[in-house]
Amino acid sequence: MANREKNKKTLLELAKLPENSCCADCGAADPDWASYTLGIFVCLNCSGTHRNLSTISRIKSIRLDFWDDELVQFMKSNGNRAAKNFYEKYVPVFYYQPQPDDCEVLREQWIRAKYERKEFTEEKTERPYTAGVYEGMLWKKGKDNGQFLERKFVLSVHDFTLKYYKEDESKGPKATISVKGLNATFQPEKIGHAHGLQITYSVDDHTRNLFVYHKNGWEIVNWFNAIRAIRHVYLKTAFPTLIPWITRSYLKEGYMEKTGPLQREPFKKRWFILDSLDRKLLYFKTQLDAIELGVVFIGSENHGYSVRECVPKGTRGNKWKCGVIVETPDRQFVFMCEQERDQREWVEALKTVISKPMMPSFKKVSLGAFWDVKPI
Repeated sequence: MANREKNKKTLLELAKLPENSCCADCGAADPDWASYTLGIFVCLNCSGTHRNLSTISRIKSIRLDFWDDELVQFMKSNGNRAAKNFYEKYVPVFYYQPQPDDCEVLREQWIRAKYERKEFTEEKTERPYTAGVYEGMLWKKGKDNGQFLERKFVLSVHDFTLKYYKEDESKGPKATISVKGLNATFQPEKIGHAHGLQITYSVDDHTRNLFVYHKNGWEIVNWFNAIRAIRHVYLKTAFPTLIPWITRSYLKEGYMEKTGPLQREPFKKRWFILDSLDRKLLYFKTQLDAIELGVVFIGSENHGYSVRECVPKGTRGNKWKCGVIVETPDRQFVFMCEQERDQREWVEALKTVISKPMMPSFKKVSLGAFWDVKPI
């Protein structure tokens, strides 16, 4: 019993060392689990994937399970830093390394890429997602009927485009999308599939969404990193300061109610997306709409923008009562949230954008600009 407590204490001390204090795979703080075959400390979420790699990784709790002297010594001799130096030695600069809040497929494929496929232990000149051209079939949601159908997609570095085709490829691509404004983000809950990917781009100054998935997790993550690879090549040449935003998650998404410019129009429920890089508050009729209904530009505090919670009086048609007011130099926008928590989160997210100075390119935008593609 004394030896068991001694080993437990040693493990807990090892886990507190700076190099081991975060999960080896996603960076979550204070990992409580460890792989005693790889010599790494991991969080609960990542430990689940390791359990599925039983021929490579064996998992124990550092608090609840029994550890013999030999295994403890192995953990002392290895640790997260040593594993990172070996398994992550040649990770491409564009390759997405998951964070604690990322979806399961990103964590799982990152872990499998490191320990099962050992993709980054040797310097390779070419990987599937760095070949310059990446093509294959993805299940794409139809614009109108909502049905997912298989479509061929081709991503090419030669003309910096993403193309997709309908059944008859001889008629040419259904769409040719420049990678200049291309973004991709995993949205499994929204799309209703564990491998759901949202691809966003601009057409005639309006935002368009494609919702796709692949049945194979490795394949959809390869698509994601192929998009990041070609975006990295493009930005490195054209906009090097934007390289940190090769792809990006949106700061906040969710339903709010909105009214028209006179604030006397009935409120209507809309799905909002806050894009902090482009400083846009986009809104759609539903969360799976292909095309935006409108967008509000969110400038900086120095240019007369502000946001606050409110309880508006005299409004009509709104079912929700937790108000958010966005002030611009030209207009006041009123939104309603269902719960106070949503209200606080939207205000906090909007304040984050407003508090940041605008990049030079944004100062050319008409401050307070608001566009409605069609009636709300």
